[in-house]
Amino acid sequence: MNEPFHPETTAQLLFRIRTGDTNAQEQLIQRFLPKLQYWAHGRLPAHAKDLQETDDLVQNTLIRALGRIHEFESRGEGAFLAYLRQIMMNLVRDEVSKKRPVRVEEIPEIADPSPGPSKMVLSAEQRERYEQGLKKLSEEQSQALIMRLEFGYSYAEIAQAFEKPSADAARMMVGRAIQALARAMS
Repeated sequence: MNEPFHPETTAQLLFRIRTGDTNAQEQLIQRFLPKLQYWAHGRLPAHAKDLQETDDLVQNTLIRALGRIHEFESRGEGAFLAYLRQIMMNLVRDEVSKKRPVRVEEIPEIADPSPGPSKMVLSAEQRERYEQGLKKLSEEQSQALIMRLEFGYSYAEIAQAFEKPSADAARMMVGRAIQALARAMS
């Protein structure tokens, strides 16, 4: 049996951070640092090899997010992760555009939504359809997909994040979200 994902929700940690609890800030960093490192690894395009190291990118993402923590409005357990993802994508785009002019169609290839051994590279059109499809889903659906497809969360972790009764319930939720994404992308 899997251990519980985290005893305290992200929303609870964010509340504690907003009240000045530095221990909560450290807990939040420890919770998301490995997930961001996993997601960021290998995300930079080949022509950007001289950009910041992945760790620097992750660190800057966390610094930027924590600096704006009072502006962030939590709408579910996956919302902060989606917020971090967006900040990191923006930082990567900024860094890439500083190094050389980039055609708009190249930018979506920076963040491949299917990490893993294959590292499948999506075309700019596919990436744009994916991003637009995510926007058409409910917040819960898009957060669950980002957690599973982009950050590699287990179904047990997703079940706990969304207060589902089991990993199988989370698997069904993600499966339905994938079907909704496929419809939204077509």
